[in-house]
Amino acid sequence: MDPARIFDEFPAPEYRGNQEEALADIRDAFAAGNDVVLVRAPTGSGKSLLARAIAGCARTAGEAGAEEVIDAYYTTPQVSQLDDVAEDPLLSDLEVIRGKNNYDCILPGETDTPVDQAPCARERKFDCQVKHRCPYFSDRAIASNRPVAAMTLAYFMQTAGSDVFGPRDVVVIDEAHGLGDWAEMYATIELGPETVPVWEDTRPQAVDDLEDAAGYAQRLADVGERRVQELRQQEELTAEEVAERDRLNKLRQDLSWFVEDYRDPESVTTWVVDQPDGEGGSVTIKPLDPEKYLKHTVWGRGHRHALLSATILNKEAFCANVGLDPDNVALVDVGHTFPVEHRPLYDVTQGKMTYEHREETLPKIARIVVRAMQHHPDEKGLVHCHSYAIAEQLDELLVDFGVGSRLRSHDSEDRDGQLTAWKRSDDPDVFLSVKMEEALDLEGDLCRWQVICKAPYPNTRDSRVAQRLEDGQWGWYYRTALRTVIQACGRVVRAPDDHGATYLADSSLLDLFERARVDMPDWFADQVDRMAPPELPAFDPASALGGGGSGGSTDDGAGSGRSRSRSRRRSSKSPMADVWDTE
Repeated sequence: MDPARIFDEFPAPEYRGNQEEALADIRDAFAAGNDVVLVRAPTGSGKSLLARAIAGCARTAGEAGAEEVIDAYYTTPQVSQLDDVAEDPLLSDLEVIRGKNNYDCILPGETDTPVDQAPCARERKFDCQVKHRCPYFSDRAIASNRPVAAMTLAYFMQTAGSDVFGPRDVVVIDEAHGLGDWAEMYATIELGPETVPVWEDTRPQAVDDLEDAAGYAQRLADVGERRVQELRQQEELTAEEVAERDRLNKLRQDLSWFVEDYRDPESVTTWVVDQPDGEGGSVTIKPLDPEKYLKHTVWGRGHRHALLSATILNKEAFCANVGLDPDNVALVDVGHTFPVEHRPLYDVTQGKMTYEHREETLPKIARIVVRAMQHHPDEKGLVHCHSYAIAEQLDELLVDFGVGSRLRSHDSEDRDGQLTAWKRSDDPDVFLSVKMEEALDLEGDLCRWQVICKAPYPNTRDSRVAQRLEDGQWGWYYRTALRTVIQACGRVVRAPDDHGATYLADSSLLDLFERARVDMPDWFADQVDRMAPPELPAFDPASALGGGGSGGSTDDGAGSGRSRSRSRRRSSKSPMADVWDTE
């Protein structure tokens, strides 16, 4: 890597904000010999442009010796971020590759078939005559030979150990604040009827401890191996059998990894196991601090690493979580360039939103949302509901108040479609969202105000969370919640001349700010210090319907003449799955 090239590799025609200073600091951090540089850059810093400049410093073929690796990877856990990279003309030399299920086969009669279910996946010894033109294999070949290959973090981890995407000189990870969490989630093994094709033949007995889990994992892997061998004997597989084979192969790999790591006396990974329904029920095996996993899938993939995010809050804690030696890691802080008065926080706290207090507090928050709608009659708003249960209850309360015609909501299946429809609409609708604190760009009139309904603490019923708290890791607990709040606050202010208000409705947020003050970036602490109650109009739902509303809405959305989107579901799907793109 040649850090001195960083300015020449910057892709924009001119610098804005603190970019030039940030590039100099990053250059100096790598030049000082650090293996990893953390870049804490707030919204509007142009992190993708900084990332491209860093990637451009990778050793080239002309500079490399016979055994030296070259080129760079750019990766991000967020699919939407990769989409933005693919569409940015300043980043056109980043060659994007996605998982097979994102591409369609080009064979006659198969053009609606994803590549991962195409004849090459279904038929034994299938010889594809057009593989050189296959969109997936073509993109993969191009990306593997370009100086910067771009992909999701899921795909990047999946390709660890592959001949196609081997180690490179530089790895750049954008939006890297949750790297440890994503690695834990990706390494989690869910064993149940929806994930184990041979479930009915392998239902577990009571799994009371990790030794029971390891024994069951080995038995399940053996049964899976026999079934895969049966499938391999067939000349051609159906689409369902292809899916079964692929699930079993991935399952066997995951189970073998767990058993090997659990049996390794030198492993630093702590595992936890859950079987909430007891004997015969589903089993979940989860790692804590998967240092070994990250060493294989991330740290072993490059010589130097750059990790960028607005919310890497504590260098030492972050390094401990992802298995890095802080002595070999530098932290570069990039200052915020958005005026603090353009990104105000308002205290509208109505009480605690913990489960035992929610029934009392949520109706008060619903009234606050109505008053905010009155205060912003012609502006779009976003409500961070934290969970689908809260979103549904809040939806019902607001409909009862008669403002349903100005609301939109979503479920886990249609979230992208509903979000796109809301963003494209010119109406001043309010979107009740779940798990949209990150990867959402609402610049300008796309959204002018938002409400955070609940302090986003990790769920203490999750065994990983419970284990950490049992180990006294309360700092991690508060930092995780603070990180999500800071991410959420950045959704509605995206440029120096942009502006947007954030209303904080859960009194636990104020307690969080006190407990996690030491880990706050200075620019966010400035927002907290300026926080005050807003001047909102008195509660009057009829005046909350905006320019297009006529009042008196019914539960089905009548009243404004606009269609009312009220999706109903409730899934137990992991919230992280919505940013996870896999093969």
